[in-house]
Amino acid sequence: MLVRARRSAVPGKKAAAVVCAALVALVPGAVTAPATTAPPASTCPNATLPPPPVDSSEVPPPGIPSPQPLPVPEQPVGGESLGRCGVVTPPGEPVPERVGSTTWMVAELGSSDVLAAKNPHGRHRPASIIKVLTALVTIRELELTDTLTAAPADAAVEGSKVGLVPGVTYTVDQILAGLIMQSGNDAAHALTRALGGERATLDRMNELAHRLGALDTRAATSSGLDGPGMTTSAYDMALIFRAALRQPAFARIATTRVTTLPTPPGEAPMKVYSDNDVLTTYPGAIGAKSGFTDDARHTYIAAAERDGRRLVAVLMRGEYRPVDLDVQAKALLNYGFRLTGTEPIGRLVEPRPQPTASSTGVEHAAGVEDGSASPVESSADRPRPHTSLFGNVGGPLALLLAAGVVAFGVVALRQRRARLASVARRDSLGPPDDHP
Repeated sequence: MLVRARRSAVPGKKAAAVVCAALVALVPGAVTAPATTAPPASTCPNATLPPPPVDSSEVPPPGIPSPQPLPVPEQPVGGESLGRCGVVTPPGEPVPERVGSTTWMVAELGSSDVLAAKNPHGRHRPASIIKVLTALVTIRELELTDTLTAAPADAAVEGSKVGLVPGVTYTVDQILAGLIMQSGNDAAHALTRALGGERATLDRMNELAHRLGALDTRAATSSGLDGPGMTTSAYDMALIFRAALRQPAFARIATTRVTTLPTPPGEAPMKVYSDNDVLTTYPGAIGAKSGFTDDARHTYIAAAERDGRRLVAVLMRGEYRPVDLDVQAKALLNYGFRLTGTEPIGRLVEPRPQPTASSTGVEHAAGVEDGSASPVESSADRPRPHTSLFGNVGGPLALLLAAGVVAFGVVALRQRRARLASVARRDSLGPPDDHP
């Protein structure tokens, strides 16, 4: 951005400004932070990218290059043990049985302890579990009572649908129910329209993911259909699901087993049932979400509460063999509930605080208070050292620069006093002779 400097009406100010500028020019880097170096890539499988796609779903439009891989943090977010490739469990504890997914993790939501994991930062495609992030952005940006009329484009989307009818008006709350309970891609498309379109929605989703500490995540579609650069991890989805459950609206919908949606005049309301087996068959279940695409394979999130403990289990790039993914999710939850008093292998980080008071309020969306920050960050995302006018300047040069600023202030103060005296005299004597 080009900023034009306004010419000062007071010669003393101009002279002082020139002096200060010259002093700053003598100190290279005086007002800039030091550059950061790119973090080294991990050697674990899929540390930077998911496996190659099996179709053309991730080919960008003509003339648009493929997105570059997201940076890999120098230290694994959540702790060193979470950077390991294989299964990591507490000392002396066995590997969970009946869990065959490529990557998985089980964590405690209350304490934020990660209890066990397998390559939790391995990057894979989320499929429909990314709809949890879509729901979070919607709750942040829209009122649940806002209304939206379904469009033909909503009903024409690819994949699973809840059954939005073009021309019928729904509340945001009703469309969110279709998004979470039935994984409706038509619901995702309708909410994307309400949020300002695909680009604006994806920008908000990725901004929120970054604030939550989900540095493996890049949303390329709001529905979970595969798209160029789409990626997340089991660790990131645990962060995102925890943030979602902190939202009363999401937590309510996540435990709803049946609801109704409006229909055209003269038709009975449409019943919508939850498609998550864990919710209906696992005691204490407080939410679940599944997903599938040819490139992502099967993905699953489930959370449950027992004896005051709330656990979340995430599985990615799984197959419905040797057992279904909902059975694998239940096995992980059972394993986690059995672990009491064991040493955690890592932690779920808290969202970063808002940088300024005028920011967009992600803490509200994430359900946390200001001031909570993630203990482990990528060097590229770590806040830069504070650099004021005197940043990175030490010793005599700092004193010299300070003296210049003080001189500037003294000159400005004197000139202001002179102007005020002139105004006072003019007001007491009346306008000059040539005043109209």
